[in-house]
Amino acid sequence: MSIVSMSIKLDSSYKDRLNRLAISKNRTSHALAKAAITRFIEQEERIEAERREAVASYEDYLETGLHVTLAEADEWLESWGTDHEKDAPLCHK
Repeated sequence: MSIVSMSIKLDSSYKDRLNRLAISKNRTSHALAKAAITRFIEQEERIEAERREAVASYEDYLETGLHVTLAEADEWLESWGTDHEKDAPLCHK
């Protein structure tokens, strides 16, 4: 993986706050900013993947009509961690 430089412009108050955090954590402000950007990108990618999955699920429902009701899902979930755990409900029309 290649490493490239980029610059960002921050409000001076954020830059000051980042520098104070870096000092308190005995790290560089660069390291903290890099970690924050990395976490943000990974989080946003997960959110986008979940959104795409939800859209695909909804489109599948529109196409097939298969579903479980909220009551069926609740009953199944309420059984989790009990001595009488139930199998997942089957989809139906």
